[in-house]
Amino acid sequence: MSYLRRASPLHSARASIGAAYCAALVLAALLTSHPQILAALGLAVGLGAAAAHVGRRVARTLYFSIPMVVLVAVVNALVSRNGLTVLARFGYWGPFGQVDPTLEALCYGAVVGLELVVIIAACGLASAAVDPDELLRSLRRVSFHSALTATLATRMVPLLALDAQRIAEAQRSRVHGTPRRAVMRAITANALDRALDIAATLEVRGYAGARRPPRVLRPISRHDIAFAAAAAAIAALSIYAALASLAPFRYYPTIRASFGLTQFALAGALVVIAVLPFTQRRGIER
Repeated sequence: MSYLRRASPLHSARASIGAAYCAALVLAALLTSHPQILAALGLAVGLGAAAAHVGRRVARTLYFSIPMVVLVAVVNALVSRNGLTVLARFGYWGPFGQVDPTLEALCYGAVVGLELVVIIAACGLASAAVDPDELLRSLRRVSFHSALTATLATRMVPLLALDAQRIAEAQRSRVHGTPRRAVMRAITANALDRALDIAATLEVRGYAGARRPPRVLRPISRHDIAFAAAAAAIAALSIYAALASLAPFRYYPTIRASFGLTQFALAGALVVIAVLPFTQRRGIER
């Protein structure tokens, strides 16, 4: 995942506010175990990604998150001993004990996997629509050296990936292959040499004696207000719903779920709040 510059309300908002908006969606997914609410959050993330013109990039997260749903559901059904509705009896599996998968354990694993899908998609939206450079610049006044370290780390990831690709291509071109020890030696030596070069460059440019930069005032835009309000509303509504048990869903010993007007209203409110800031397109249309 990488940042994509687009003309959208989320891109026009401050990076810190955009990150807070995506973090609020993650928090909402962590605070609920109701599949209807999780599906609504997934819909909100999908609509937000489409409105930010990064839908295709966010959809790529499904390639590795959906298999996680299957894996988590199957593993939880095999190792969990909770639940009364037994689906099959596979007998005694040695160190795993008696393996009798239940419907409750399978549903619980599937919902946990769905929660992972929503969280990964929200993180993908943040990665594609929130400018990492601006986000790190906002942290300079908090800790300059930490912000500089994070900036260098994010800049080095694509470069190290390119180095790994070149080493793999060189390794495949050899007839008899290359010992793994030699490959690790080359990667380690290359990383150390690059670290020394970067340290020398930073010292020459005066970063060793750098101080906290002055505050730069930036006027608050309508997009900042919209996404900040949406993030606060999503977080507040999710916390209230969790404390008040507005969307209860119990898996053990048997499944007990509520799919009433309250749950539909909560799911609809989360989707509307999450999508509403994207309707403000004034100032970004070309």
